[in-house]
Amino acid sequence: MNVRTTLLAASIAAFATFPAMAADPVKIGMITTLSGPAGYLGQDIRDGFMLALEEGKLGGVPVELVVEDDGLKPGQGKQIAERFMGEQGIKLFTGIVFSNVAGATVPDIVDNDAFYVSPNAAPSNMAGKECNPNYFVVSWQNDSLHESAGQNATNLGYKKAFVLAPNYQAGKDAIAGFKRYFKGEIAGEIYTRLDQTDFAAELAQVRAAKPDVVFQFHPGGLGITFLRQYEQSGLMKEIPMVVAEPSMDGVTLAAVGDAAIGLNVTSHWNADFDNAANKKFMDAWNKAYDRPVTYYASQGYDAALAYASALKATGGSLDDADAFRDALRKADFESVRGKFAFGPNQHPVQNWYALKVEKGDDGKPMLKTVGEVLKDHGDAYAAECKL
Repeated sequence: MNVRTTLLAASIAAFATFPAMAADPVKIGMITTLSGPAGYLGQDIRDGFMLALEEGKLGGVPVELVVEDDGLKPGQGKQIAERFMGEQGIKLFTGIVFSNVAGATVPDIVDNDAFYVSPNAAPSNMAGKECNPNYFVVSWQNDSLHESAGQNATNLGYKKAFVLAPNYQAGKDAIAGFKRYFKGEIAGEIYTRLDQTDFAAELAQVRAAKPDVVFQFHPGGLGITFLRQYEQSGLMKEIPMVVAEPSMDGVTLAAVGDAAIGLNVTSHWNADFDNAANKKFMDAWNKAYDRPVTYYASQGYDAALAYASALKATGGSLDDADAFRDALRKADFESVRGKFAFGPNQHPVQNWYALKVEKGDDGKPMLKTVGEVLKDHGDAYAAECKL
């Protein structure tokens, strides 16, 4: 063997140690809510995800993001997923905001051997006995974020709470999570409608129960409406409120304004987090978009980073599902929230923080991180998951 042949053989051997890059862009299907009062939630997930793309690539692999609006309709989400898989052969999915849409859509995706990385919705049933090896969550398990609110209410010394949430899976998980960690008495419990616009009857019941704190979960435009009516009724001055982040994101805060000052919030992420990944994300967001940032955007960004880590490890190949899954499980990316890992059910293990609405230096209300509520917190259903 001459020198040239030896060098060529060595080059081939060296190249073979690295995953081959995909020839065509890897398609990622994003099914999300882009219309109606909750439309900004999906818009932020989409735009946060897009910020993680570097010249159209994730993990150095060319990707094509295919986005459609589910209209907050479970049947529509299911149809989009079936079309994406059947007509375009898409194997990677993300984007769903609401748990009722996820419940109708995600099982079909994973049952067809495709992967789903959730940037938001994470219903309790899919975290436990119905977990799936192709289903990952980068946000939280639905109960866990409200467990942080329950713990925060306990830490703040409240003894009697009134709880409200919409009557769907995430609303039920929210109240269950809050009650699991709140050590006081529940003075009243109400399930509202996802399309509700008038909360006068519910607010009258809150006033009559005379709790010393209110916990409510109403995401998107629903939450803006609830908070405005709560303030207009005079209850904001009478009964304080403790919420988790879906009830007080950046858009909700901008809409409600000074009425939210003093509100106690819990979150796994905030714009003021002092880590390199978050600084990069916030800088990119502020340069690209002239609107408030939300945790939905941060979760869309982290979902993209999770996919990027697996695509990089496999060279963009989805032929070996086990290898792709193993790469995802490693969570080999720098999350905007700091420390992050997947638990045994492929849901996050992460810290939860206390935030408070205060006036910023510009005189506008802002969310300020004031302390830690739960450390390395997983979820209540992981032990039921057998992967």
